[in-house]
Amino acid sequence: MPQKTSARRDELMTELQGEARRSMAAYALFNQAVADHLGLHPTDVQCLNLLSLERDPVTIGRIAELTGLTTGSATRLVDRLERAGYVRRERDAADRRRVMVAPEPERMAELGAFWRRLNGTWATLFDGYSEPELALLTGYMRRTVELSAVQIERLRSGAFEEPGGAAGAAGAAGDKDAAGVIGDEEAAGDAGGEKAAGPAGKRP
Repeated sequence: MPQKTSARRDELMTELQGEARRSMAAYALFNQAVADHLGLHPTDVQCLNLLSLERDPVTIGRIAELTGLTTGSATRLVDRLERAGYVRRERDAADRRRVMVAPEPERMAELGAFWRRLNGTWATLFDGYSEPELALLTGYMRRTVELSAVQIERLRSGAFEEPGGAAGAAGAAGDKDAAGVIGDEEAAGDAGGEKAAGPAGKRP
């Protein structure tokens, strides 16, 4: 339900927007640092993070859906993760024509242990919050994920562009970079990812 406008609310919204931008930038930098530590591309790290939330092996189409990549870019991403030992391709038991992507348990366990060490203090951030406050935070995060998916689709479909075209495209690219969302590295990004996907990688 929309809230009434007030000077204090406007002040709080300005502060919230500033902190949200700092938070997104901090996470993008954190994600890059984890990827560098693991020898992976940042998008590959996020893909592993999303795959760990799936209950069963998935198709490359599903990976494209989860990451917002094209099918071609998702295929190259899986190639990199397979070379690094994090996933494997296998035939679907119900339909042998379908190829599924499944995480390698041992490597994912190593990755999970890494995250537990890295995020040991994460839970303490919430010690001072009540159950209703935690529910509020959880709801907020769900809504930001949903909104991000909508905005990513708008940016990639061209719906975000201004009538002039070029200015709108440049603005959309800037918004995409500022948001720190998973990008479609079909050109230079993919090349960099393949170069980075050496031994082991890290980072959710």
